[in-house]
Amino acid sequence: MLFLDKMSRLRTVLCGIELQNPVIAASGTYGYGLEFERVADLNAIGGLVVKGLSREPMPGNPPPRLFETEGGMLNSIGLQNIGARAFVEEKLPALRRFRAAIFVNVFGYEPEDYAEVIRILEDAEGIAGYELNVSCPNTRHGGIYFSSDPALLDELVSLVRPLARRPLMVKLSPNVARIQPLAQAAERAGADAISLVNTFLSLAIDAHTRKPRIGAGFGGLSGPAIKPIALRMVHEAAHAVRIPVVGMGGIRSGTDAAEFLIAGASAVQVGTVNFWDPEAPGRIARELDDFLRQERLNHVKELVGTLQL
Repeated sequence: MLFLDKMSRLRTVLCGIELQNPVIAASGTYGYGLEFERVADLNAIGGLVVKGLSREPMPGNPPPRLFETEGGMLNSIGLQNIGARAFVEEKLPALRRFRAAIFVNVFGYEPEDYAEVIRILEDAEGIAGYELNVSCPNTRHGGIYFSSDPALLDELVSLVRPLARRPLMVKLSPNVARIQPLAQAAERAGADAISLVNTFLSLAIDAHTRKPRIGAGFGGLSGPAIKPIALRMVHEAAHAVRIPVVGMGGIRSGTDAAEFLIAGASAVQVGTVNFWDPEAPGRIARELDDFLRQERLNHVKELVGTLQL
């Protein structure tokens, strides 16, 4: 059997966006991308989701912000960022020279916050698509999380969708009883794709001081410890919607990535592993290619949604 070359075997189209491979660096783990260009090849990855942007700069949460757990990491950065306008002026021009598709993570505390960030970004060149981080409390509705209420999620995506000419991906939280209603609400409101899972709300305690290990108290758990749950939720979401699903949660290797594709994801995001291996997204893409070759598969899409239950 003849096999296609490496680039052809991994080439992926996500919401009309051409990716040289289906491995994307996850938001919050790769900064604005530029911080990593001295230690990793940004041209070797399919895409990059820059850290979350708000309408105004935010200082983030008090330290400590990170704590290593058994099989994972707890974080509460507090969405520290320079703001959408500064990103467009200071970061985006330099990002345009890389082959990786640039996605911008967008967040806010009221629907209009999200809308204003999208308006700012729409005039900028070099952005492939948006990822809405809906794991924020809606202050207009008393702190109810967009990610936990299908009606609020529908309202948010319906507001933003007409403002965005670029593909719109919605990043879902795992902190819900059932992921399917949220995935369907995002699709119904016009999302082009969904990504999941975000972190699990967690708590780490110092038994000696009897205080939390994280300055803000609670944090988000990510890393290998959450992978089995993430796989289950990606599978459930992929069977609930017709739009593409981008899976994430504890991916460290090409085989891990393959498992998410088999569960139903069309692409994957790599996050926590970047903290100890900045070259992980490119390495995982190479390992995924090796996996395809070993399995005698001509294209990565032959893996998608092939789980046998």
